[in-house]
Amino acid sequence: MKTVTDCNNSIWCDKVASVRGIARRAGVSTATVSRVLNNSPAVHPDTRARVLAAAGAAGYATGRRPRGPRIAFAYTQEITIAHPYDSAVLAGVVRAAGEHNADVIILGLGRDKARDERFAQYFQRKAIDGVILRTMAATRGFCERIAEEDFPHVVVSERFDSPKVNFIDGASREEMQRAVGYLLSLGHERVAFGMHNVADRDHLDRLEGYQAAMREHGLKCDEKLIFRQPYTLAGGATLINLLMGMPDRPTAVVLADPLLSLGAVREARVLGVRIPEDLSVVGFDDTDVRFGVYPTLSAVCQNADTLGFEAGRWLLQRLTDPATTPMRRTVPTYFEINDSTAAPAHPAVAARTRSAAATAESEQRKRTSVQVFGRS
Repeated sequence: MKTVTDCNNSIWCDKVASVRGIARRAGVSTATVSRVLNNSPAVHPDTRARVLAAAGAAGYATGRRPRGPRIAFAYTQEITIAHPYDSAVLAGVVRAAGEHNADVIILGLGRDKARDERFAQYFQRKAIDGVILRTMAATRGFCERIAEEDFPHVVVSERFDSPKVNFIDGASREEMQRAVGYLLSLGHERVAFGMHNVADRDHLDRLEGYQAAMREHGLKCDEKLIFRQPYTLAGGATLINLLMGMPDRPTAVVLADPLLSLGAVREARVLGVRIPEDLSVVGFDDTDVRFGVYPTLSAVCQNADTLGFEAGRWLLQRLTDPATTPMRRTVPTYFEINDSTAAPAHPAVAARTRSAAATAESEQRKRTSVQVFGRS
C-alpha cells in the first residue's frame, strides 16, 4: 500500500488509505464506505452501523458534518435557467429539497464529462446522489443512457416509451387543440402558430394540438403560418413583424411559449396592432405571466413549480427507498380564456390592420438600416 510519502497529496492519500482500511474491517467495498461517510440514504442500516463502527475503531474523522442528499438539476444541452419554465421548475425542486435537508446544484452535462466516462461515474465524481434532467428532442438519448445505468433520475417535460426512464410531463396537446378550436369557433380561419426553434416534446405536442384542431374544422394546415423562433422576447417580436408583413395576414395567432407570447404582445403594441380587435392572441403560461401584460392573455396554462416539486419529491424518496414505484406521470394543463381573444375584426378594420402591416415593414427596414450603419 502507498505511504504518505508516495503521494503528491498526502491528505488525499491518507484519506484513501483510511477508507480502504475501514472497508477491510467492515467487509464492504470502498464505495459503500464512501456512501456511509457521506450520509447517503441508499445503505442498509445494519451495513451503515458496521461501517461506522469500523470507522470509529480506525479513528477516522471526515472533518465535516455528514451531509444530506445532493441532487442536480442537469441540462443535456443548452442551459436555459433564465426561462420562466426552468426557473419555476427549479423553484419547485428547491422547495422539495428543503423538506429533505437536501442540496441542489445546476449542471451542464456537456461541460466536463469525459468521453469515455459513464454517467454514473460522472455523477459520483461530482458527489451527486440523484439527478433531475432537462432535455430537448436531440439529446433524449442521454436520459435513456442514464436510465440504463440505473442511476436515480427523473426527466421533466419529456415522455419515454422505455419503462426504465422516469419522467413527469405536462399534457398540453389536448388543451392546445381546445384553444385553437375556440378561436375557430369565434370565426377565425387563418390562425398562425409560433413555437421554439429547438424542438422538445412540449412544443411538439402543442404543434400537434394546433394541427389536429385545424383538421377537425376542415381547414388546411398552411406551413407558411407555422413560425419557429427562439423562445425569447425578441423571438416573439420578430414573429409579430413577420405576421404583419404577410399580404393575407392571419386574424389570430397561437404561441406555444410564455416568452414568445410576451414578446409578441409587446411588439404588437409598438406597431399599433390592437389585441384582440385587430389580432387575437392565445399564449402559453408556465406560471402567471399572462397577468403581467395588457390585455390579460388567454392561454394554455400549467404550473411548472408543481412539476419541479413533484419531480424533486419523488427523486428524494427514491434515494431513501430504491424500491419506490417508478415515476411515469403526465400532469394535465388547462385553457384559460381572458381578454386577448375575440371574433375576427369587421372588414373595415382589416384596412387599418393592412396599414399596420405596412408600418411593421417600415419599422423593420429602419431597424435593419440602423444595424447595418452600426457595423460600418
